[in-house]
Order: sequence, then structure tokens, then C-alpha cells
Amino acid sequence: MLQEQQTNKLNNQKIILVMSLNIKPIGDRVVVEAAPAETKTASGIYIPETAQEKPQHGTIVAVGPGRYADSTGNLIPLTVKAGDKVLYGKFAGQEVTIEGKDYLIMRESDIYIVL
Repeated sequence: MLQEQQTNKLNNQKIILVMSLNIKPIGDRVVVEAAPAETKTASGIYIPETAQEKPQHGTIVAVGPGRYADSTGNLIPLTVKAGDKVLYGKFAGQEVTIEGKDYLIMRESDIYIVL
């Protein structure tokens, strides 16, 4: 079941919606909702679905607890959190469908930057 959290910034009336899933990834894995593929070029030409490139950015919707250090056994928490917009590798993650929506499950190390 999807849950929505709504935050209202009073200074510019911007509303931010953060989607979170009722699932918990294991270890250092995260669940990412990929951004929609571009359907139109900057000059206004529509791109057919077969020619659209796979997006390389999205929003994190769920994170695992972290990974355990090999030498000490201490838990190393993840540096990303739900709601972060991230840039990841072109072939990163495993595509899955949860409750009718497509997501990517990947390790935190597959994420390049937080936007």
C-alpha cells in the first residue's frame, strides 16, 4: 500500500509529495521510482516509445537499514533517504513491478549522486 506524506513550505507555497512503500529493502539496497522518459525533444519533435532512452534519474521511495562492516561487524547506515532525487548508472538495478507501478531495486553503490 502506498502512503503519501505532504510537506508545505510557507515561504514559497511549494508542496512536496514523498511516496513511501510498505516494503523494507534488505541491507544496502534502495527502491527507486524512475523518472518518466522524455517524450519530446527540445525542438518539439515527439519521440516514439521504441526510441526513448531509459531514464538515469529518479526518486528513492524506500531504503534498507544499511550494511555490516566486514572487519568490525558494525552497521553502516545508508547516506540516502526516501524522497532523495538521485542519478544512477544506465544499467543499474533490477526492474520490478509492485502494486502496478514500476520500480528499480539497486544497491546504494549504484547511485552516483544525490540531486
